[in-house]
Amino acid sequence: MESTPQFVGRSLYDLDDYSSDEIMYILEAAKGMKEINLREYKKIPTLRGKTVCTLFVEDSTRTRMSFELAASRLSADVVSFQATVSSLKKGESLQDTVNTLNAMGIDLYCIRHSSPGSPQLVHKYSGKPVINGGDGRHAHPTQALLDIFSIWERLGNLKGLKITIVGDILNSRVVRSDLIGMTKLGMEVTVCGPRTLMPANMEQIYGCKVEYDLAEALKDADIVMGLRMQLERMTEGLFPSLEEYSRHYVLSKETIKYAKKDALIMHPGPMNRGIEILPEIADSAQSIIVEQVANGVAVRMALMFLILGGKL
Repeated sequence: MESTPQFVGRSLYDLDDYSSDEIMYILEAAKGMKEINLREYKKIPTLRGKTVCTLFVEDSTRTRMSFELAASRLSADVVSFQATVSSLKKGESLQDTVNTLNAMGIDLYCIRHSSPGSPQLVHKYSGKPVINGGDGRHAHPTQALLDIFSIWERLGNLKGLKITIVGDILNSRVVRSDLIGMTKLGMEVTVCGPRTLMPANMEQIYGCKVEYDLAEALKDADIVMGLRMQLERMTEGLFPSLEEYSRHYVLSKETIKYAKKDALIMHPGPMNRGIEILPEIADSAQSIIVEQVANGVAVRMALMFLILGGKL
């Protein structure tokens, strides 16, 4: 890298705003944060006096907990906001909610919302940096960063690695952020799923390869990632049945044999076992699904540290 990237005060809406060098810098920082997490006493005082708000207007468990644990381990104060028990449920606007929170001295917002563009609005209303924890079907950059970190940690140099992502591509915000970050770092990405769950012009927009046949998609893959079949979308009639989906796209011992023998198995979670992935694969020696969850804390620690100008 020619110079040290500048992160202080920046928001993270998606990875298209970050260069490949900046992404790698975040991964290096996350490596250091993971080493801290492996210590007996995991807390460090680097963000003492800072206040982080997890503004979750859409239901979440693992992502919200990961953000809150990351902030806590950096010794920041955490304000946990959940829409189901807030004034938003009573009709208060997002702007008024942010104004109220801002008056309490929030330094950084970590937001999840069902509407694309919500992180930008929170930044507009607050003037404070924002980390996008998932906005509608649009983006989920911290998930993409932890996915990339998990691969980098295991396999080293990312350039030329082949990853196949299988599942509900149409409704996945994870895959969009993964595609941006992975292709920036020189990975070769193939997306695979039913035609009705595949957005148009994926090759032109993201520079990936599109396959509808699972065996062909998995050919020579270094990494295989399953995506959650979003059961709430089944009412839209985009696929005949979950049984039909599993017949053609489930990750199993029988289907995974088309990938490289030692291919890594990944899944951003939550998993629908028996639908998109079988336990024999999810719990196999090749699976790094549990590691992805652990790495999420380290990546979010790194982002908070960089954005809030933490001092070690």
